[in-house]
Amino acid sequence: DIDYLTKTDGGYTLKLRITEPVVLTVGGSASGDSSKTNEGKTDDPKNGLDSDLVAPFTDVRTTDYYANAVKWAVEKAITLGTSDTTFSPDMTCTRAQILTFLWRAVGSPKAETENPFTDVARDDYYYDAAIWAHQMGMVKGSAFEGDTPCTRASTVVYLWKNANMPAGGASVFEDVPADADFANAVSWAVDAGVTVGTGETTFSPDMICSRGQIVTFLNRAVNQ
Repeated sequence: DIDYLTKTDGGYTLKLRITEPVVLTVGGSASGDSSKTNEGKTDDPKNGLDSDLVAPFTDVRTTDYYANAVKWAVEKAITLGTSDTTFSPDMTCTRAQILTFLWRAVGSPKAETENPFTDVARDDYYYDAAIWAHQMGMVKGSAFEGDTPCTRASTVVYLWKNANMPAGGASVFEDVPADADFANAVSWAVDAGVTVGTGETTFSPDMICSRGQIVTFLNRAVNQ
């Protein structure tokens, strides 16, 4: 039964004392707006596409934390997705992918030295990116190992070296030893707002990064 109905600045406050579910329809007929889906998402009546999606992708919503970074990456031709309609934000990002994304973000410079890698062929999409990364000191040795999953530690190291290795503050993370080869990069990444870690005291340096995370970190790092 209804206790009372009171008028407020925003409309009305209805207080109920009920034992069964109640469905209320306010400001329209029971049929509702035909442009609304059952999930409450708004569809574009002109083309039938969910307007909450980041076009042209069906797997990126405007509410996703990486939505703006995905749009930026596509607009800058840093990545075009994994197909015409998918970005695959949860897919593991590899060393070849992140270094190619970063290389494109800085203008796709042509390789100026001989190829130092035994596992990188001239027709590989990441050929110039790999050699550039070697020049920048991001990857050393004779093996590039492009399919290696990219970790959070290696990601911030790549971004830090691209930023000319600026000094950072003291690490607040228990899982980042002061003498770790990625410690300065982590401190810089936090100071620069690239990442705040996975917890108040954890950075999770060995955690594998997804494509959604990588474009987010990259967008934050190069657009400061």
